[in-house]
Amino acid sequence: MTREAENQDETEGSGNARGGIQALDAALVVLRALAEFDGPVALIDLARAVSMPSSKVHRYLASFIHAGFVRQANRSGRYELGPLSASLGIAALGRNDFVNQAADAMPDLSEQTGMTVLLSVWGSQGATVIRWCRAPSPMVTSFGLGSNMPLLTSASGRVFLAWMPRPVISARLNLEVERAVEAGLSWPDLDLSAGSVDRLIAKIRGEGFASIDGRYVPGLRAIAAPILNWQGEAEASVTMISTSEQILSAAHPAVRQLLDFTQSQSSARSWKPAGD
Repeated sequence: MTREAENQDETEGSGNARGGIQALDAALVVLRALAEFDGPVALIDLARAVSMPSSKVHRYLASFIHAGFVRQANRSGRYELGPLSASLGIAALGRNDFVNQAADAMPDLSEQTGMTVLLSVWGSQGATVIRWCRAPSPMVTSFGLGSNMPLLTSASGRVFLAWMPRPVISARLNLEVERAVEAGLSWPDLDLSAGSVDRLIAKIRGEGFASIDGRYVPGLRAIAAPILNWQGEAEASVTMISTSEQILSAAHPAVRQLLDFTQSQSSARSWKPAGD
């Protein structure tokens, strides 16, 4: 390395008064902005979002791709978070007492019920699956660890819809409603009006669990309940998946097992059984 290059590295690496590395700080601004986009993004749009030249952003992205933090779609050339970013995100989200305790107990719930059990938390992209206990029976799904579940049309998402503060979920809710309206979608229990969403929330909170039938994911049914903190907000969602329509009934033993599990994992001050 030449002396001139060394001096340049020293200048870039000197950082600010807190001892940061300026070049790294700038690169992380790009990565943070990429995480805020709802899906793959073009280079020019990302550069505009961070107010940097496209050439500079491209160099940062090339390094992130090499490290596994970013990936680039072959056809469109758009950029999105890579597998290492997903792994770091899952690890960070999982370092939570509520989450760790529930994750340790999930295999027992799966074994007792014979069902696949998921644990999800609320992340920057909505409800995110961070633990997965597969049942012995074969089941083919298109989602897994790191998957982001819809707020309106997944049992996991509906738990956060019902038990998270509205300001926290409003951006995701508005986005899903807007897309559904554009596509002309509606469902028997939800017509996408504000009143319909509020009625769905009241129903879920009244029953203590959320559910979806086979119209959302063909062939699969799911029930989900929250792990609540002391403020009564969802720290996590525990979801059980089955091919049986019967689990959707509040009288089904699996519902009682799920509610017993989530209540045992919640703050003692937060949970009130349905009907109290």
